[in-house]
Order: sequence, then structure tokens, then C-alpha cells
Amino acid sequence: MHPHLAAAAELRGGVFTVADARAAGYRPDEIRVAVGTRSWRRLRRGVYVSAGTWAAAAADERARHLLHSLAALAALGPGPVLSHSSAARYHGLILPRGTGADVRMTHSDQWRNGRGYRIAAAALSPDEVVQDGALPVTSVSRTLVDCAREWALVDAVVALDAALHGELVMRRDLTAMVLRQSHWLGIGSAARAVDLADGRAESPLETRGRLVLLDAGFRQFETQVELHGPAGFVARVDGWLEDICAAVEFDGWIKYADPRDGRTPAQVAWEEKRREDLIRDLDVPVVRIVQADLPRLERPIRRLRELSSRPMTGPRRFRVVRRPEPGAELGDAAA
Repeated sequence: MHPHLAAAAELRGGVFTVADARAAGYRPDEIRVAVGTRSWRRLRRGVYVSAGTWAAAAADERARHLLHSLAALAALGPGPVLSHSSAARYHGLILPRGTGADVRMTHSDQWRNGRGYRIAAAALSPDEVVQDGALPVTSVSRTLVDCAREWALVDAVVALDAALHGELVMRRDLTAMVLRQSHWLGIGSAARAVDLADGRAESPLETRGRLVLLDAGFRQFETQVELHGPAGFVARVDGWLEDICAAVEFDGWIKYADPRDGRTPAQVAWEEKRREDLIRDLDVPVVRIVQADLPRLERPIRRLRELSSRPMTGPRRFRVVRRPEPGAELGDAAA
């Protein structure tokens, strides 16, 4: 590729237009040959990417979508901003299964649909747009609220939990964004999702399980609390039910199948068993939830209801220490 065209492609995030190629000195027949021999890959009419750039993105769905997004923006010209699920992909947020491949964009005053893209007309404040080279994209808070207005409640809370936990966004920014969109379609759903979000959740399993337990009436469920015994810290549990003094653990298979820190699956299982023994020594029952228990959690809920009817005897042998939520202001932290 001619250095001038390579430079133009770099400015556009890897894609280039037929006008860029002509400006670099390529004749129409040379462009046709480059496409015919697959040295260049056509992403849409008049917009291309080199075979090497495409190959580097071939195994990465997020990278491929980003190239298609850049191609759509190059074809449409200035004005549209990457948004909704496309912005969620850019920011590395968790998307629902089956999310469409269309490039989603927002324009301040234009509705438009075309091949492989959708543009929504909506107001965009300067602080709601991040510019990454040639790519204008909605901020994390704007993206999450836009998506939460469209997605199922559980999917929206999963994405919000992960973003807060990863400190990609602050809760105050999410609240402010909901208030900005107070009269927009679907904002009620987004407000409920933000209210239910908890950045202490460490996996989608924890988020989904928490929402089912709340729906089942376990309103005092708390996420990621520490249990301290007479000698000090004992364990941090995934979930805690204060009214029945029971711990909830969300057990994902990956913890055992692909352990971290160089441990073997056997070591992980042994350490988990010893840890649970220490929790039970505090007279705290432990209820485990696995992926197979979703969506209804029938077995765990039945066990928790049994525990709620047991008599409480004697003083507690432990105390609970609650952690602040990532992405929350100090004054917003859990008590």
C-alpha cells in the first residue's frame, strides 16, 4: 500500500475511501485489481480496508464491528456518533446474547436507516461524546443509559454492574444521565436498571442471581460483604441476607476449570472447602448458586426459605463489614 494511503487509513482508524486511494495516486483499474485480488476488502460502497487489517480483526467480533462502524462513519461523513450497542462494543461493555450486528449511531437531528446501520435522532451534549481519532462515540454513561432504555431489565443491570465494578463509570454520572433523558422513550426502564445496579457484583451470575432473589422477596440481600470472627477476618461472601444470617455463594465453573494465580483445580476446590468450613464455624449457613440454577433458583430459594423459619439462638459469633460500591461517591457507599 502506498505510504500516503496508509497514512490516510491510519487517520480513519484502519479504513480508507476510494477518494483516499485516488488522492494517493491509484487509478480506477488499480483499485479494481486490489479488490479483485483481495488485497483490499470492501466494507461498503467506496470504503475499504487492507487484507492485513481485516485478517487481524477476523477472530475478534468486537474488532470487526469497529471496522464496520468506521466504514459507516467514513461513508456518511461528519455528524453521526457511534452509540447504543455499537458504543457498548467499543467500550467493552457486556452485551445481551443475540445483539444485532447493525452499526448503531445517533445524530442530533437526523433519523436514517441504511444497509447495516441505523441512525437515531437525539440531542447530544459535548460531554456525552468521546472522540477517539476518527471515531466519535457516546460516553460510557450515555451509552449505558441509551442501551438500558432498549434492553431487557436483567441485561441492562448486568452491563451496569460490570461497568460500575470495573470503574468505567460513576454512579453519579448514570443518575445525571437518567435525569437528562427524563422524558425520553424507555427512560423508566433505564432508571429502574440504574437503581438496581450494584457495582460490587463480580460476575453476570451474581447479578442475575441477585435479581431473582430480590424478585422472590429477599429484599435484604447485600453483595460482597466480609464476615469477621473473634480472631478477625474470616471470609468475603458473594451475598449476605441480614434478616436470616445466611451467606450466598455464586459458583462459576470457570473458577475450577481455569484457576487463577497458577493454582490447580484441586487446590481451588480444597481452598473453597476449607473456606466454607470457616464460615460454617461461625454458625453461618452457606447456600450455593450455580449457573444451572437459573433462571428460577428453585432449589436455592427453597433452602433460603427453610433457613428463614429456623429459630435464632444465642448471640452472633461474627460481625459483618460492608464494602463501598466501586464507582460510588463516598457518601453513597453502603453503610
